Amino acid sequence: MGRRTPTSYPPGLQVRKSPPVFTKQGTHSIMNVNDLKLRLSQAGQEHLLQFWDELAEAQQAELYAELQAMNFEELNIFFRKATEGSGQCSQLEKVDARMEPVPREVLGSATRDRDQLQAWESEGLFQISQSKVAVLLLAGGQGTRLGVAYPKGMYDVGLPSHKTLFQIQAERILKLQQLAEKRWGRPCTIPWYIMTSGRTMEATKAFFARHRYFGLSKEDVVFFQQGMLPAMSFGGKIILEDKHRVSMAPDGNGGLYRALAAQGVVEDMERRGVRAVHVYCVDNILVRVADPRFIGFCLQKGADCGAKVVEKTNPTEPVGVVCRVDGVYQVVEYSEISLATAQRRGPDGRLLFNAGNIANHFFTVPFLRDVVSVHEPRLQHHVAQKKIPCVDSQGRLVKPDKPNGIKMEKFVFDIFQFAKRFAVYEVLREDEFSPLKNADSQDGKDTPTTARQALTSLHHRWVLNAGGHFVDENGSRLPAIPRAAARRQPEAGTADVSDNLKDAHDVPIQCEISPLVSYAGEGLESHVADREFHAPLVIDEHGVHELVKNGL
Repeated sequence: MGRRTPTSYPPGLQVRKSPPVFTKQGTHSIMNVNDLKLRLSQAGQEHLLQFWDELAEAQQAELYAELQAMNFEELNIFFRKATEGSGQCSQLEKVDARMEPVPREVLGSATRDRDQLQAWESEGLFQISQSKVAVLLLAGGQGTRLGVAYPKGMYDVGLPSHKTLFQIQAERILKLQQLAEKRWGRPCTIPWYIMTSGRTMEATKAFFARHRYFGLSKEDVVFFQQGMLPAMSFGGKIILEDKHRVSMAPDGNGGLYRALAAQGVVEDMERRGVRAVHVYCVDNILVRVADPRFIGFCLQKGADCGAKVVEKTNPTEPVGVVCRVDGVYQVVEYSEISLATAQRRGPDGRLLFNAGNIANHFFTVPFLRDVVSVHEPRLQHHVAQKKIPCVDSQGRLVKPDKPNGIKMEKFVFDIFQFAKRFAVYEVLREDEFSPLKNADSQDGKDTPTTARQALTSLHHRWVLNAGGHFVDENGSRLPAIPRAAARRQPEAGTADVSDNLKDAHDVPIQCEISPLVSYAGEGLESHVADREFHAPLVIDEHGVHELVKNGL
């Protein structure tokens, strides 16, 4: 699977099965333009060739190949169903009356179920040691909002090590393999499936090759590509972004399931004997890749589908919530809930609908097999109104100042409805969720600065929990909330880090711990116990380093 040649056409669109009419003969191309014009006319998309006679030969060939790859009949069906569904949703009453919070019996909590964390972790590490756990990374996004043109996983948030998101995640996989082998005495692998988009595939593959897959085996890093769909006007016309190029966009992270089917990824998982898959997004710098506690919890619950969540504490926080609607699990977006419902609280004072979705999921492989074989065609596209650069009827480039069309996408959580047994695992936000979405700005949210500070703050707390201390330039210990005495230290988990939270407005002490040293705070006592450190502090596989302005 790892050596499979990527498909030539976007997997999100069906390629016509009739004999090709665009073939290479030496340096000449034979293009049956009349046949294409007929197909376009039948689909009501004949405007796509309106500039044909103005194009250079190479541009004609590019546009022809792009259009030949599209199933216009299917696209028109997608558009009709998506817009009909969108119109119905806007007319329906709020879902409030039909919503139920996650019941306690399907919920596991990193804070409320401390007595079970070790059992879940042990089960997860055992499954990893048997090479039965894989991770699947959703990495189709570019860093456009970060001000860069390359894939978001290649971004450096400014850590002392200057490690990228890809490298941090790869090293967590390496460390977890080592922890599982140490616990159960058996070498193992965690296959890493990486879903890219057409825009990020080649750059991502080249980046991994250049960095020798960050120490992972090349055969265990499997790239595949999500589909692309054209942007469409409100009237259902495909939009041209240039005279010879259609405006295309990835089909959403829910395009995962069609891509899994189109490129044989589930078959590869079955061939390897994988039982469980952890799916997550590339932009979360704190993600615990293949988290053994999450894996173990879901398996012990007998779940075929699970969601990791963080507690939503602010009723107006713009995050979807995992809940049941008419008895079926789904994610309800914050915009679909009335303020009164968002503010409802339970007897314990917590928000009633507090399971904040962080795009972090567990699936069994048999469940994924059912999804791609049976359920995926039933998934409906969601409509996002966008300002889409395009060319007008005169061929002039237009950058609209208000939405002029739609992009159609599916969401990764759309398949919750098909689960026979669902589980929800709640974790601390400060331990596991800090997404990177926007460029740095004053009081910015989800920026490189907030991501960097989230990681260094977490690592600072790890040092405190392992018995280390930080001192200022005069040698005086910096104040920290004392740890409760004699805390137990889990093998692959952070011990009671909530006891050591700093004030939210503090700039955290600069402290970076390599994932190759510790996956989640374990095993640091031999490095830091009863020692004092000046910041910035870096702990990596080469030792403990106190950084100064002029270097090490």
